[in-house]
Amino acid sequence: MDEMAHLILAETTASVSELKKNPMGTVAAGEGMPVAILNRNAPAFYCVPAKAYEALMDRLEDLELNALADVRAGQRVTRVMLDEL
Repeated sequence: MDEMAHLILAETTASVSELKKNPMGTVAAGEGMPVAILNRNAPAFYCVPAKAYEALMDRLEDLELNALADVRAGQRVTRVMLDEL
């Protein structure tokens, strides 16, 4: 049986067993970056520290707001006087 190649998007990996034995040590091994948790040598999920997750969510929000601004930048502008509102 051929083993399939898997893309691992983290510099640090750990097995599910290692995670069970020492969850905080496994997270610490990533030194603030995600740790790929492997099940039978295939990535099952990523263990992401809270600070890294918060930064990721902030970046995602920025990208969404920039995309919205880009869409709105192409819209026609209607000028009104404050007194008209």
